[in-house]
Amino acid sequence: MTIKERLAIPPQEMRTQKPDVRLRNMDEIALGYTEEQAVREAERCLNCKNAPCVDGCPVGVRIPRFIAEIQRRDFKAALAVIKETNALPAVCGRVCPQEKQCQLKCTVGLSLKSIEKAVSVGRLERFVADWERANRSVDAPTVAPSVGKRVGVVGSGPAGLTAAADLARMGYAVTVFEALHKPGGVMVYGIPEFRLPKAVVAEEVRGLEKLGVKFEMNFLAGRTKTLDELLEEFDAAFIGTGAGLPKFLNIPGENLAGVFSANEYLTRANLMKAWDADAGTPFFHARVAAVVGGGNVALDAARMALRLGAEEVHIIYRRTRDEMPARAEEVEHAAEEGVIFDFLRNPTEILDDKNAKVAAMTLQKFELGAPDASGRRSPVPLTGSEYRFACDMVIPALGNAPNPLLKRSTPALKADSRGRIVVDNRQKTSLDAVYAGGDVVLGAATVILAMGEGRRAAAAINELLGG
Repeated sequence: MTIKERLAIPPQEMRTQKPDVRLRNMDEIALGYTEEQAVREAERCLNCKNAPCVDGCPVGVRIPRFIAEIQRRDFKAALAVIKETNALPAVCGRVCPQEKQCQLKCTVGLSLKSIEKAVSVGRLERFVADWERANRSVDAPTVAPSVGKRVGVVGSGPAGLTAAADLARMGYAVTVFEALHKPGGVMVYGIPEFRLPKAVVAEEVRGLEKLGVKFEMNFLAGRTKTLDELLEEFDAAFIGTGAGLPKFLNIPGENLAGVFSANEYLTRANLMKAWDADAGTPFFHARVAAVVGGGNVALDAARMALRLGAEEVHIIYRRTRDEMPARAEEVEHAAEEGVIFDFLRNPTEILDDKNAKVAAMTLQKFELGAPDASGRRSPVPLTGSEYRFACDMVIPALGNAPNPLLKRSTPALKADSRGRIVVDNRQKTSLDAVYAGGDVVLGAATVILAMGEGRRAAAAINELLGG
């Protein structure tokens, strides 16, 4: 097939549940490619020898290689290529922002002058991973001979699981310690079922168990054992505890009944299944919910509120849609479902109903000024523009910071003013044989960026221990 013929193939649209249907269930919204769609989408790839898409992938997946295998309908071989560098393909294929990474550099998208027309790398990765789950046709994972050394991984989010997988393949005995009762970190407690089914995460975890990785749940590092005590048992440690400490608005009324951090709200719904009446998990029944923020977490909370029965859900964001950090696909899905976007607005106070419950917010209007440090135009408040906005639930979704517990219990562990662990370019901390990565270093970031740091740390630990 010539380059011209490949460029003429239209992008394949992925099937989704219709908005009026998906609002009545918690099933996954995106239904994935059919086999024919996957092959057709793969045929759009030019198999560039310089592979610019690989440069855009934080874990270095050999993208043209795995897509070439899809073109040949050898899905097993395609999966093998992906798993050389990515231990969580079913997760990455669903939640990674490929449009800002590998697909941003796709030659097809650049040739057609449209990022939307780039080869859908993420959807193809998801197709291959789902094919494996459906067919159970995969070889036993290859593990190097034991090097006789042990590594402890604190946190079972994407950074921890990636480091654990790489180290296990290298021949290390790896134990992952998780504070919650299920492994997966933010993939389990933060991302909703309708975007990332928990069965998918559980299957990825089982893949690590096949590599020999052990998991210890209900282990709170800094309380169950200190980091120093862990180092008495292990030759090295990796910290991937994420950023689970929510940020708030710091305005009057934030302690009223009906105000929830997005972390708490989503954890109740995702990990504790508040959407399932049989689970018995209590949740707040809202009529009008207001979510403050413009990232993926804000959209997750807003869409969850609709599914938990809110009659009306608003996203309050102080910039415009163009500046929202959330994925465009998620914004579109939220709008289809009926989420209302109130742009260029921000609350200055939460008002009560005289019974210490949320009754309304005072919102101030904004306009956009010059770009700030983020590169986005900065919001400028308009004097005298405040007005009352009636609502009975407020969910701040303004990002997260690392939990300070581990730092407090390990004084020699260096962190910055925001509580993020300080590391060098190999992910090494201020402590000997201790490495860190993911949100505990970056602040709230993406799954794939966390995975990239886990891979880099695993390589450094292997170099340190001489495996």
